[in-house]
Amino acid sequence: MTNKKNLSIGGIIVLLIAAYFGLDLSGHKKNQSPSSSPATQHTETTFSNDGIDTIKAAYDRRQSNVQVQGSGRVKAILREDNDGTKHQKFILVLKNGLSILVAHNIDLAPKIEDLHKGDIVEFNGEYEYNEKGGVLHWTHHDPQNRHENGWLKHNGHIYQ
Repeated sequence: MTNKKNLSIGGIIVLLIAAYFGLDLSGHKKNQSPSSSPATQHTETTFSNDGIDTIKAAYDRRQSNVQVQGSGRVKAILREDNDGTKHQKFILVLKNGLSILVAHNIDLAPKIEDLHKGDIVEFNGEYEYNEKGGVLHWTHHDPQNRHENGWLKHNGHIYQ
């Protein structure tokens, strides 16, 4: 009888510890691609320089098709590309000094309406090498689920 009682108490303690650590870990998950249910949503994210380092390494190796995540400051806002699929275009300067062109598909994701020079934009997308620094695209959800979903974050809102 005492043995069963000890096992029950031990089981409860294990469950409580598991529940505590499970809840604690859920609050500290790394930022992943946001769900595609809302087109824009408010979230908090933090980034390391890993994504910026990945872009620099891809640039140095002239590598393309690299999924990256990071942030940069808007250097210039370009005219939208309305030939074929529509793209909002702007140039970001990364912390390492590299400039990249962002080509955000606004047929598949909302446009960032209040974007200004000097703003910070966080991103998750695919990097393509070019001599000017590179292009970031796939900053939107993939309706056919064949590619990792990308996104842009500006002023606390995710555009996907």
